[in-house]
Amino acid sequence: MTASRPSKADEIHGAGDWARGVLESKHKARETTLAACRRTIQSCAASIRAVHREEFDAAEELSAQAAAHLAEAMAAVADHPDIRHAGFVHDASKEYAEARMTLAFVRGDPLPAAADLGVEVQAYLNGMAEAASELRRYTPDLLRRGRPERGEELLGYMDEVYSLLVTIDFPDAMTGGLRRTTDALRGVLERTRGDLTTSLLQSRLLEGIERRAGLPSTDG
Repeated sequence: MTASRPSKADEIHGAGDWARGVLESKHKARETTLAACRRTIQSCAASIRAVHREEFDAAEELSAQAAAHLAEAMAAVADHPDIRHAGFVHDASKEYAEARMTLAFVRGDPLPAAADLGVEVQAYLNGMAEAASELRRYTPDLLRRGRPERGEELLGYMDEVYSLLVTIDFPDAMTGGLRRTTDALRGVLERTRGDLTTSLLQSRLLEGIERRAGLPSTDG
């Protein structure tokens, strides 16, 4: 006796059960990833603030926390590439790359490679651009501390990053909007160069006035 074929109603309900299970799995992965990405971005922001205060050990610890959160996000979407490429994983990866490269620029560490960070090329390049932009916030502190030479060194890093990124000539869909990020960096670079040049000229003018007046130099 042959088994009866399932009815169309049974087939429809079976397809519905399958679809519901897949979507429930995707929804769970999405919620887990969103939460992990938020924690990644929060840890990265705290790490960058610590870098500006020159609290490098704290910055490194916070970036390690960000790495753990990002790894959790990546694991949650390992079987869901559509969710992985929805945008929020890219944003978290970019912030992580930015935090790690900001620390490297300011502390003088070797620049981490994308493979070291576990991020894709789009996040890496955008993170590099934003890390270079972050150096503008650090430069005025150097000027106030009487360290203009270090400010010039960081300006050189910014210039090198911009000079690289303008050569990455691919459609925005491939680069994660890198052209806009690079354009923003150009504006930051020009303002930083102007501020640094003005500060150096003022310092040299004051030194010249003090020498002519026979006053002790402001350098001590």
